[in-house]
Amino acid sequence: MLLVVGLCSAVLMTSAQAGDSDIGENWNLITRTIMPVIYQDDLDPGAGSQFGLGDINLSLFFSPKQSPAGGLVWGAGPVVLLPTATDDLVGGKKWGAGPAAVGLFLKGRWTMGMLTNHIWSFAGDDKRPDISNTFAQPFVAYTWPSAWTLSIQSETSYDWESEQWSVPVNVGLAKLVKFGKVPVSLQAGVGYWAESPDNGPEGFRFRLQANIVLPK
Repeated sequence: MLLVVGLCSAVLMTSAQAGDSDIGENWNLITRTIMPVIYQDDLDPGAGSQFGLGDINLSLFFSPKQSPAGGLVWGAGPVVLLPTATDDLVGGKKWGAGPAAVGLFLKGRWTMGMLTNHIWSFAGDDKRPDISNTFAQPFVAYTWPSAWTLSIQSETSYDWESEQWSVPVNVGLAKLVKFGKVPVSLQAGVGYWAESPDNGPEGFRFRLQANIVLPK
């Protein structure tokens, strides 16, 4: 079983957390920071269970302020992997970086699109495997007037070093609330591993997530 509690910055979309700021008349800088708190049990024979902070994933997207016709919002920039894991089995102990991009359509109460990146490791523990990983997160979400959001997405990745796929399919339900004056999106979800690496996670996984929404 894998339980992930995500602590992130603000919300760009249902499945990608971000905050944005102006960088001139024509562009925004959108940040997406994922700080996973992970509990996992029996992922490898004899490994037991682990709990702690995982590796932080930080993406920076440069996005035009004026969206083209059709409701398309897009951004591109770098992604950085920071070896912040508090347990060797929930992190790679590698520094990594690469390109990232996101695109989404807003149609009424529907949001759909994809986020993607590729990370190569460039420093870290020489005894740990190098990282060359492609990530793709297609998503679709519907938001009701009551600020409830139902989403379906996959966090598909391909490890070019081991030549193996990871394909979890996730369903989540989120509610936008306020703690004082701070808007926070609270989300609970369940997923199933449609494909996973050898000796990797199988079956169901569960997620609790809190996204602080940082308005401009």
